[in-house]
Amino acid sequence: MKHNYVSKIASFRPLSRLSGISLRDLVVSVGPLMLLTVIAIVAAYWLIRPAPPTTITIASGSKGSTFRITAEKYQKILARKGVTLKILPTEGSFDNLKKLNDPTIPVDVGFVQGGLSGGMELDKLVSLGSLFHEPLFLFYHSNAPVTLLSEFDGKRIAIGPEGSGTHALAMILLKANGIEPTGSTVLINVGGEEAAQALISGKIDAAFLMGDSATPPVIRKLLSATGIGLLNFVQADAYARRYPYLYKVNLPMGAFDFGKNVPPQDVSLIAPTVELVARESLHPALSDLLIETAREVHGGAKLLQHAGEFPAPLEHEYRISADARRYYTSGKSFFYRYLPFWLASLVDRLLVVVVPIVVLLIPGLKLVPALYNWRIRSRINRWYGILINLERDMLAQPSPDEREELLKKFDIIEANVNKMKIPLAYTEQFYVLRDHIDFVRHQYSKATA
Repeated sequence: MKHNYVSKIASFRPLSRLSGISLRDLVVSVGPLMLLTVIAIVAAYWLIRPAPPTTITIASGSKGSTFRITAEKYQKILARKGVTLKILPTEGSFDNLKKLNDPTIPVDVGFVQGGLSGGMELDKLVSLGSLFHEPLFLFYHSNAPVTLLSEFDGKRIAIGPEGSGTHALAMILLKANGIEPTGSTVLINVGGEEAAQALISGKIDAAFLMGDSATPPVIRKLLSATGIGLLNFVQADAYARRYPYLYKVNLPMGAFDFGKNVPPQDVSLIAPTVELVARESLHPALSDLLIETAREVHGGAKLLQHAGEFPAPLEHEYRISADARRYYTSGKSFFYRYLPFWLASLVDRLLVVVVPIVVLLIPGLKLVPALYNWRIRSRINRWYGILINLERDMLAQPSPDEREELLKKFDIIEANVNKMKIPLAYTEQFYVLRDHIDFVRHQYSKATA
């Protein structure tokens, strides 16, 4: 009895390799979804940019100038937020613009007054907004009253150092009044304290001064100096109409000193706005941070502006960046509004990974079981197609040799089926297939007996 039982066991054909799960089919099912998710994450990183740098460089102005003082204020505020601001000394606005436009110079942003971009390519530069009015002061010896700029023809005039906004604007205004550097007028490229001393000592007749190259104490000293007058731009409205980047501003009587009444009467001045110009590669988070800093520095009421007037998205020569326009419209993004800068930056980057996972991977995982089931069943079902074709060949009344060949094919089919790797959950379908193979073979053998 025992011998018969062992013989039956030994006569069984080798079974398929059964396993808990088919790793190969699982990888094939999940692989495309994982690949798509990875591509989405990489694309998001490429489109949204990397984490913002913690160090940026600003082109400012000469030592002690309004631009330099403003840059130092920015530096302190940004340091509180974990960003290091390096200050690059320059000759002034025009020098700042040239440095920003030169990709070989490591600078990110700079103070640039309006009206300096003539002939320059500005495609790679954007504005984060106008910051303040920068009035042009024209001081002169007041032996005789002067009402028009054209009256300085033939005089010795300090027009600011080359590279400064003072120099560039002075040249534009002098040319508009018919005063050329090749004429009888002597134009001297000095500014700031040097120009003030030359004017007081009588070495020159007039001096153009602006905040990009002159310090506030120098302006105050000349306003209080005996025998030195400040030109009242009676044609300020006309200048503002002719040059869109210029504005008429009013310096009220006594604005600098109530007791001494300096200046002794209202003075009309012309002033370009100073813009915070950046390279278009500036990270959006830093753009927001710089505008926020500008609001803290320039947002209050001052001598020549009302509270809340600046910074403002006034577009002149430089297009307002998309990030700046979004900030002026809706403010800082959610995370940067409520979290420290470094933490908001980290969360912002994590979202780049989380969003593709939520959008693609999680819904896609619901399809994996169905895809996995289809792959296993298709592996079994393809043998049914072969079995049906074999059965049709049998019904075609084959010759004895062909019948023998067909019977061998049954053995080949069964041998291949037994070699299949099938998960345990699909053993029922596997044994049903084996039964069907035996059934067709038995039917054929009975028909040919």
